[in-house]
Amino acid sequence: MLIAGCGYVGTALGQELSRRGHEVFGLRRRPQGLPPGIRGVAADLEEPGSLEALPRGIEALVYSASAAGFSDAAYRAAYVDGLRNLLDTILRRGETLRRAVFTSSTAVYGQAAGEWVDEDSPAEPAGFSGARLLEGEALLRHGPFPGTVLRLGGIYGPGRTRLVESVRDGSAVCREGLYTNRIHRDDAAGAIAHLLALEAAEPVYLGVDEEPAEECAVLRWIAEQIGAPPPRHEGPGAASARAGGRPRGSKRCRSERLRGSGYRFRHPSYREGYGALLRELGLVGAEGP
Repeated sequence: MLIAGCGYVGTALGQELSRRGHEVFGLRRRPQGLPPGIRGVAADLEEPGSLEALPRGIEALVYSASAAGFSDAAYRAAYVDGLRNLLDTILRRGETLRRAVFTSSTAVYGQAAGEWVDEDSPAEPAGFSGARLLEGEALLRHGPFPGTVLRLGGIYGPGRTRLVESVRDGSAVCREGLYTNRIHRDDAAGAIAHLLALEAAEPVYLGVDEEPAEECAVLRWIAEQIGAPPPRHEGPGAASARAGGRPRGSKRCRSERLRGSGYRFRHPSYREGYGALLRELGLVGAEGP
């Protein structure tokens, strides 16, 4: 199995697949430091010539690259050009894949007023990021190999402590009524491994936990667990400015299709996921939350 863009989620996925007995290759520009069980491939998805380093006989592909920056050019390079280069290389070798999974994002949905969203909802992104992701999705789904798209929510987990640290130091701010959707890193990796193992997968799945939640509710819960002051509130404009100018959509994503396929979440909501993270950080006792 090849994980192209073997980063935060890809590394956890590679370890999971290796534990299941698969031969796993992780593609990075600099693969040094990959953990045992993942064989590194030094290549650049934006440089077709470097992809000659790919191993022969790839049976399954996970495309989990990330953009080098928040710009249209960076997103096109990562999610469209890089994917096309990789698929062209595999085709040119005369090889075939039994399954390819593309990790996309809930950013493809432009809904921003708290609407419920599922795989059949209109995907009409408000910005270039969602548009480029949709372009990559189409490239995979209409390509030469069986392709499945997993649209992930906000990913958190070990090593990603910005939200917790903002609560601890009192800088956390939120806007009431802003719904957020998230998934723990281990569930993102687990869901991909699950989709790879399905005999027949749907074209698109939403990769979010079972409980979309208001941003303020999540921050207040973390504050209660660690004994910190509750977050401050702000207006809608400030939320967009804090996100670096990126649109702050408010929607509630459903993951019933993923669960209906047989996947069971290790962290069904932010409480279990952030609870595990707080325990790892030593901010709460081993018995809770």
